Amino acid sequence: MNKQRTDMDRKDFLKKGLLGTGMFVASASLGNTMKNEIDEIEPLEPIGYNHLPNTDSKIKDNSVIHKADSRGKADHGWLVSSHTFSFANYHNPERMHFGVLRVLNDDKVEAGRGFGTHPHDNMEIISIPLEGDLEHKDSMGNSAIIKSGDIQVMSAGTGIMHSEFNKNQDSLVKFLQIWVYPNKRNVTPRYDQITLDKSKSKNKFQQILSPNADDEGVWIHQDAWFHLGNFENNTETNYQIKKKGNGVYAFILKGSAEIEGQKVEQRDGFGVWDIADLNIKTTSENTEILLMEVPMTM
Repeated sequence: MNKQRTDMDRKDFLKKGLLGTGMFVASASLGNTMKNEIDEIEPLEPIGYNHLPNTDSKIKDNSVIHKADSRGKADHGWLVSSHTFSFANYHNPERMHFGVLRVLNDDKVEAGRGFGTHPHDNMEIISIPLEGDLEHKDSMGNSAIIKSGDIQVMSAGTGIMHSEFNKNQDSLVKFLQIWVYPNKRNVTPRYDQITLDKSKSKNKFQQILSPNADDEGVWIHQDAWFHLGNFENNTETNYQIKKKGNGVYAFILKGSAEIEGQKVEQRDGFGVWDIADLNIKTTSENTEILLMEVPMTM
């Protein structure tokens, strides 16, 4: 009986480890894909049996809820950011990542201010502007402005330098910055941006990111799919997992919904894994939802 209890505890802990301090890796070489030189995030460790489960964990058998007001906060005056996962000075061992989704920052930047030139490597970086205009420049010679309705992607790969500034002198720029671990190291750096046809996201999910260059939206070096939807109240929809074993992290941009029976409100995050599909019902008008389907293992 004691052995069964021990095995159950270990299995339960391993499952929680996906969201906590550890990440499953298939081999040492794949584990290397988690390494990078980024100062803002701590390197993750492959899971080991020496870690102890957190008895106060909010992680259930196959889901985790991150309420908006539980996110890490950073206020630098010119920048106010809410961190869903540990980032820079915000560190929470239970909020390190969701599968290969490592960073979800909800940023507000004052007029004319921004991030000076800084390096990245071995990370897929996606920016989604929500309000205002964000000016981007990088070491590959790209110079562009993205605004609400655009999606920007960078594969940092072997290394890239870039800057991001609020283009406007009289208004905030608000945007999401999302970092995903790539499925291979040291790829050639690349940059892309697209403008979405918002009519395609009315009361349905529009694909904005995939692993395939020929598919709809931008693409990254990872088996991940992102979708955006803008829904009227009481709209019911179903999302089918694209790749077996992937999990889905839903982030509520506006409004409210019930996802697999879990009530979620503006800026809440809800992650689910070990599923084939996801049932969603909106509970307010103009509910905007970002779905991020990502591998839970590397």
